[in-house]
Amino acid sequence: MKTFKIKPYQKIMVSFAFVLFTIGMNAQSHGMSETENSIATTIDNENLEWLPAPDFFPGCSFTILHGDIAKPNLDFFFKIEPNTKVVSHTHNSPERMILISGDLEVQYEGEEPVVLKAGSYAYGPAGKPHKAKCLDNGPCVLFVAMVDPFDAVPTKKE
Repeated sequence: MKTFKIKPYQKIMVSFAFVLFTIGMNAQSHGMSETENSIATTIDNENLEWLPAPDFFPGCSFTILHGDIAKPNLDFFFKIEPNTKVVSHTHNSPERMILISGDLEVQYEGEEPVVLKAGSYAYGPAGKPHKAKCLDNGPCVLFVAMVDPFDAVPTKKE
């Protein structure tokens, strides 16, 4: 019976191939795709399509940056015109936000109002009613990341 001797460089090549295979399988299992492009944009990008927000958010608009509004893991910009109030509402999803421009007063139920300045980070728990007002240093543009599909439900008339 003939035996084969594996040379040291062949062991390294087999190990390297195994590592690449493992990385590739891991990337596929985490939804990564070789065909997906990266994204880099600003709020001033002329190619962004700003859409009107729901009727109970007058003076507001949004543009989807990544994802689908009906699916999990959505990123979007939300724009509020100066001196505009955002009525009290809730979301099924927690939301992570960074204020890109303007000064935004935000108040969550049972908490004191907070004024966010450009560059501020805010976290909003799922289901917790909150309201906001873009102050006169606007427009206020928020980057928002939602874990679950988008929804907004007004909690009361103001």
